[in-house]
Amino acid sequence: MTPATPVTSAGKDAAAGDVLLRGLATSVLDVLARRGSTLAVAESLTGGLVAAELTSVPGASRALRGAVTAYATDIKRDVLGVDGTLLAERGAVDPEVARQMAVGVRGVLAADWGVSTTGVAGPDPQDGQPVGTVYVAVIGPHGAEKVSALRLNGDRAEIRRESVRSVLELLSGELTGNGRTQDTERNGGT
Repeated sequence: MTPATPVTSAGKDAAAGDVLLRGLATSVLDVLARRGSTLAVAESLTGGLVAAELTSVPGASRALRGAVTAYATDIKRDVLGVDGTLLAERGAVDPEVARQMAVGVRGVLAADWGVSTTGVAGPDPQDGQPVGTVYVAVIGPHGAEKVSALRLNGDRAEIRRESVRSVLELLSGELTGNGRTQDTERNGGT
């Protein structure tokens, strides 16, 4: 699988970003609930921020099954079922790891849809990957599958917030049939 490769820049107005995130989370949960579908979240660099954004929406339990914060590599392997050889050879910051995390959380939490985040928020590089390298994935029913590679700029908080936005936007696109590869730079993460 070849991931999409949008080039993005995190930053700018955090308040506007928070409004956008809340709107994305609300929209995604509404679509899932209307369809009677469920969602599971696997997070690494975002450390629970995706789940927090989703659970901040009243009624999130109509669609959200739960989340696994798999910050440590062994949790990715032992809980989410990410291939140990893959992790040993490529490290945790890899598009196939993101895909397997989404597949794994979908199975572990018995959900229709699984999403994941993995990457380097900084301040230091990890697994030979520079700060701002992020992969987000969405796995759904009927073969729905999308992995996006991101190159984000900004500080640790901005990279993590933009990763949350990106995975929710990717899921929204898959749910509405508007998923697309984007090769433009976005300043400010909006």
